[in-house]
Amino acid sequence: MKIPFIKQSTIDYYTSARKQGLSLGQWVHGYVYGRWAYYYIGIIGDKKPWWRYALAPFVWLIDRHSPFMQTDNTRTGDPNQKRPTWSDTYHGKAMPVAEAAKLIRLDRTVNTEVSEQVLPYTRAREIVLNNPEKIVLLDCPCRSGMKNPCLPLDVCILVGEPFSSFMLEHHPDKTRAIDADEAVRILKAENARGHVAHAFFKDVMLGRFYSICNCCSCCCGAMKAQRSGVNMLCSSGYLAVVDEDKCKVCGVCAEKCQFKAIGFRNGHAFIRTKRCMGCGVCVEACSKDALSLRLAPEKGEPLLVDKI
Repeated sequence: MKIPFIKQSTIDYYTSARKQGLSLGQWVHGYVYGRWAYYYIGIIGDKKPWWRYALAPFVWLIDRHSPFMQTDNTRTGDPNQKRPTWSDTYHGKAMPVAEAAKLIRLDRTVNTEVSEQVLPYTRAREIVLNNPEKIVLLDCPCRSGMKNPCLPLDVCILVGEPFSSFMLEHHPDKTRAIDADEAVRILKAENARGHVAHAFFKDVMLGRFYSICNCCSCCCGAMKAQRSGVNMLCSSGYLAVVDEDKCKVCGVCAEKCQFKAIGFRNGHAFIRTKRCMGCGVCVEACSKDALSLRLAPEKGEPLLVDKI
């Protein structure tokens, strides 16, 4: 029987959350995250800074449960941690655009947990797609919270249920259903702008992958958190490599790089390996084929869609 005044997508999310073993508090957290995403995520923006003060008690509660900053007893990814850090509960995996496109185009049921080598966090490492063909485009909450955001706004791609229907039903003015072909076109267009594809996972989103966000360093909350020492983002498992003979020092790659990982010396580009996340934006931007990606085991393992 339909419960009056409650949207079907809310019921579906609640049912899925209970099956997954989420507590009532976690479900409420997830509901708040989805229902008021433009406040929850937009808190990092500069459009309406009063949000930060209004949501301060909520942020304080989150920090008490999942500290934003690491301590000796609470290290991100440490299986012996006393409490999970914020990064353990909410994180993104950088992905080259070709691999992100494969994730978008998955047309089969998937139910797996990726290893700590792929996602170096203690929680939220599952990929569960029962309806992978359900794709919804969302106005980016990070960009929407900025006075002068990067454009376009509609670049966040939600994949699978129950999240796609939840956001579509609760934010009809900021979402629309799309197919895989359009989603891949958006991925490629964002990559051409220099924006980085990240697969995002969150504990209260049933502990699993739920979206691919196309991130820019000026707007993205996760990138801002990363620069502040909150390790929400992890490497793709690759590093960029420069072919010195082909490099013409045009500067396009450095201009595109969101992580400031490319510099120039001795007549060619070089990679700051500690900063490089292996996203591949520079590779796609280089017209001289002077850049490529190599596997970097020291940075973790890549998320290979064909193997999940």
